[in-house]
Amino acid sequence: MMEITPDNKLKRLIVVGDRVLIKPKSPNDRTVSGLYLPPTVQEREQVQSGYVIKVGPGYPIPAPTDDEPWKETEERVKYMPLQAEEGDLAIYLHRNAIELEYEGEKYVIVPQASILMLERSEELF
Repeated sequence: MMEITPDNKLKRLIVVGDRVLIKPKSPNDRTVSGLYLPPTVQEREQVQSGYVIKVGPGYPIPAPTDDEPWKETEERVKYMPLQAEEGDLAIYLHRNAIELEYEGEKYVIVPQASILMLERSEELF
């Protein structure tokens, strides 16, 4: 699992909205029966897995409207947080992923809705 450390350069990245930055796991190049798969076949797989590196703030929630328009209000955006957390193992749909390379490492950005399942190392109860 990849650790986020203070000296990690990824802290400069800000993920927006309901997006999640994932470091893909290297896919197995061999099937269960022992057949080796070429890289082109691996890339076409619909479901991929990887570790969640950063998450966005979540889904924006509309601000309630006041009946008193003369009052000065501070526009503060509130967000509903995402289920994904840093360090989770995510199983996601690859077709909705946007691939990018940052500082020589490959990452994908996926919307929260594309994540099918999360595996968290800590206890959930």
